[in-house]
Amino acid sequence: MKPELGVVMDPIGSIKPAKDSSFAMMLAAQRRGWTVWYLEVGDLYLRDERPMARMRSVALDDRPADWYRVLGEATRPLEDLPLILMRKDPPFDMEYVYATYLLEQAQRRGSLVVNDPRSLRDANEKLFTLWFPQCCPPTLVTRRAQDISAFLAEHGDIILKPLGGMGGEGVFRVRRDDPNVNVIVETLSGRGTRFCMAQRFLPEIVEGDKRILLIDGEPVPYALARIPKAGETRGNLAAGGRAEGRVLSERDRWIAAEVGPDLARRGILFAGLDVIGDYLTEINVTSPTCIRELDALYGLDIAGDLLERLARRRDAR
Repeated sequence: MKPELGVVMDPIGSIKPAKDSSFAMMLAAQRRGWTVWYLEVGDLYLRDERPMARMRSVALDDRPADWYRVLGEATRPLEDLPLILMRKDPPFDMEYVYATYLLEQAQRRGSLVVNDPRSLRDANEKLFTLWFPQCCPPTLVTRRAQDISAFLAEHGDIILKPLGGMGGEGVFRVRRDDPNVNVIVETLSGRGTRFCMAQRFLPEIVEGDKRILLIDGEPVPYALARIPKAGETRGNLAAGGRAEGRVLSERDRWIAAEVGPDLARRGILFAGLDVIGDYLTEINVTSPTCIRELDALYGLDIAGDLLERLARRRDAR
């Protein structure tokens, strides 16, 4: 019987195949002769205690248009799929949380779900960095405007961001003399009803916000540095940043060694660390990207390496 892979993701017709890491994983599975099943969160359901899903088998073509064809459709128990990738993009809202509960039932019945559903709930991509304070810049998490004011007075130049965003959405740079600081804090905190994060501004951002990919706790030897465009603080590609490759520095490898084993222990088998200068700023666990860019720059097969590692884990189960 052919190996099977299920990928829970956003609508496949909406992706950018030249940049999409989920697409890279599906292509890698297809090259290996696996049957690839495409699922959306709305396809999952629970019948009594049994997790089920509507799923579509797909054939993929690595091109900018008509990149997939649906070969067939089935409704099956989720545990029929020995390997399931949870690749739904944020927002990490309650619907996302509910989906992890359904996937956890499949995991209990024998499927290898990556990343581990419980760890997806536990490891907020902003907050989880603070489990590794030795790697992080000065950081504050609060709802209170007065806490942020004190932090700003101490550091003079800070970054403010929501805890649940992606792609640089809702990220502000604030200086002591910024006339908009109060309204920014009110907006991010919902007038004191939502937690947000403040970090000391890192001027090394001009050299790029490096994305370091980890497979089963071990780093890919190259990072993708996202360089902010002129007049911009955010390096995110979604915010107009440009990409350059970097060989991992000694400090990058040290950060990966500090974080990677704990992620692997938690079943977070594919993650993306964001590093600015010498500091860890985020740990991306929901749907880390940059596979296709690094593959193109360095002749890698990151998705293939990931699947080989996951296949060994799957077989061990």
